[in-house]
Amino acid sequence: MSLKIGDTAPNFTAHTTKGNIDFHDWIGDRWCMLFSHPKDFTPVCTTELGEMARLKPEFVKRNCAIIGLGVDPVGQHVKWAKDIEEITGHAPNFPLVGDNDLKIAKLYGMLPAEAGQTATMRTAADNATVRSVFVIAPDKTIRLIIAYPMTCGRNFEEILRALDGLQLGETHRLATPVNWKPGDDVIIPPSVSDDEAKVAYPKGWRAPKPYIRYVEQPS
Repeated sequence: MSLKIGDTAPNFTAHTTKGNIDFHDWIGDRWCMLFSHPKDFTPVCTTELGEMARLKPEFVKRNCAIIGLGVDPVGQHVKWAKDIEEITGHAPNFPLVGDNDLKIAKLYGMLPAEAGQTATMRTAADNATVRSVFVIAPDKTIRLIIAYPMTCGRNFEEILRALDGLQLGETHRLATPVNWKPGDDVIIPPSVSDDEAKVAYPKGWRAPKPYIRYVEQPS
């Protein structure tokens, strides 16, 4: 299954380190970040899970739930959590889905159908493509997809920045320019006419070209 931005995030039921969930029900009216791991007890993912636990309050401020997915059983996740806390100083404080039968990894297009029916005997290299991030809006549509190689640790602060931009666009019909940070000027997208923009931004905007209109970020 190939997923793209704007698709509905596939629903699933699963056993997690925080109990059984129905994914869509668990998200509720929140945003959600789902991020996946090819194997427990791997070095890069160990650092990522600890960092995600540290940053969780920032995601909560943005009404964004966090959930991890690993292709090993939940029991293995629980054992791994002890190492994560010891190494990073932060124990996972969000659900980790057990996907030992690989169903969710396949459902989200991270593994092909021919990958088999179990993660048993599969190495991290076998599951190298299970290194994705999906940001999902409250309406359950996918708004961002990033895939990382196993050798490159994820930058969750960048994902927070992207989430800020997504939420700004959702609330104010705005876009963000390259390297935007909260508080920087933003862009009025072409889908907003000049007449609509005059109502929304009576102080006006800066337009170096007719197709690019900069305005102060709304508070």
